[in-house]
Amino acid sequence: MSKIFIILGSLNAFLAVALGAFGAHGLQSKLSEQMLATYQTGVKYHMMHALGLILIGIISRWTSDSLLVNWSGWFICAGIVLFSGSLYLLSISGIRWLGAVTPLGGLSFLASWILLAVAAFKYL
Repeated sequence: MSKIFIILGSLNAFLAVALGAFGAHGLQSKLSEQMLATYQTGVKYHMMHALGLILIGIISRWTSDSLLVNWSGWFICAGIVLFSGSLYLLSISGIRWLGAVTPLGGLSFLASWILLAVAAFKYL
């Protein structure tokens, strides 16, 4: 799993940079300030958690692919899709009900960090 999380983290970091640049240059004149800020929040959390995935990939090697660490990585992946993805879609489309999906992504992020803390306590 460590290799998968490092690859997913790297690809998501690439995607976060690309989407951030798109937001800064392609959407600045098309979105309201509020919607652009929403989009940028998605980018910020996307990048932070892409780096978290890389970290989880590295830690996964130290913990012999612990189930807790693996679940942590998958929860981060889910969080990126649900949290950042919903913010991207909300800001571009204006579909307000997508805002109800965002907290599920936040819960996924929280679960991933708790699982990683438990794994660190147990294995490191």
